[in-house]
Amino acid sequence: MPHFNLALMGFGNVGRALAQLLLDKRGELASKYDLSFAVTAIATGRHGVVINPNGIDIEKALRVENLDSLTDPDTATVEVAPGDGCDFICKCKADVLFENTPVNYQTGQPAVDCIREALECGMYAITANKGPVVHAYQELTDLAESKGRKFYFESAVMDGAPVFGIFRETLPASNLLSFKGVLNSTTNVILTRMENGENFDQAVAYTQSVGLAETDPSGDIDGWDAAVKVAALATVLMGKSLKPDQVMREGIRDLTPEKIEKARQAGKRWKLICSARLDGEDLLARVEPQMVGPETPFYSIEGSTSIVQFQTDTLHQLSIIEGNPGPDTTAYGLLADFINAVI
Repeated sequence: MPHFNLALMGFGNVGRALAQLLLDKRGELASKYDLSFAVTAIATGRHGVVINPNGIDIEKALRVENLDSLTDPDTATVEVAPGDGCDFICKCKADVLFENTPVNYQTGQPAVDCIREALECGMYAITANKGPVVHAYQELTDLAESKGRKFYFESAVMDGAPVFGIFRETLPASNLLSFKGVLNSTTNVILTRMENGENFDQAVAYTQSVGLAETDPSGDIDGWDAAVKVAALATVLMGKSLKPDQVMREGIRDLTPEKIEKARQAGKRWKLICSARLDGEDLLARVEPQMVGPETPFYSIEGSTSIVQFQTDTLHQLSIIEGNPGPDTTAYGLLADFINAVI
């Protein structure tokens, strides 16, 4: 039975959800896929680093805040400079890296360098981070192939829904011509709550209180998160290298309760729509608020649910909907990538 040592870079909500899912699926991975694993390294930005070639007690790791408390006489630990993720990667000697650090819209760093380092060290590299996809997709994919490894990133867009895998595995000789969707959960929750009577600030505050939006919510409400998802989909599925600042972008700051009510009276709803389409050799990509009616699949998308609708040269319309995504669904995308990469 093949055995894989796993390194988790980032141990926040998603990293912890992944660790729990690995525990829950350990028996199934062995019986159905004939593989075993041990988590041998975890690195966090603020709560310590632990490396144990004999395997870390994941149940205990999930119960503690500071990973330093996991050290014991049987644990091999190393000194890693704060923020020096690449040093961690070199020293952990794992077979698979799960990279789950915060996204950098502008450069994709330091995640790009960390994934590059993992691949150079002969590791499989799996991430939920959109930055490396939009800023270094082809480089990292080619490097992975040269090393006989995989660089996978299913959770970068729509969490665990197989938006990348469906084209990679099940749609041969099908070329993507356009896509359109609601891809930012935070703004969709904000707009849904405004329809129910809250003002903009109240709705934003709610998304912050439940962990959907950051303390600085501008990445969501100004359309950056949506733009980087458009760039990721276009880069990977349409073969057009696209950066977030090349996406025409308008956020939802100007959507007042009055505009929300006017749309309701017209039988429509406001949604932050992401889209890209080929026009000859040109790619037209944009993120913008649009009023949509019940004749569209976007009208019924409530709360944190996401949807993307693809048009290919072989299939006129193909839609994927993911309801109520969260850390658990993101973790599933990472687990699926692990299985697909190594079996």
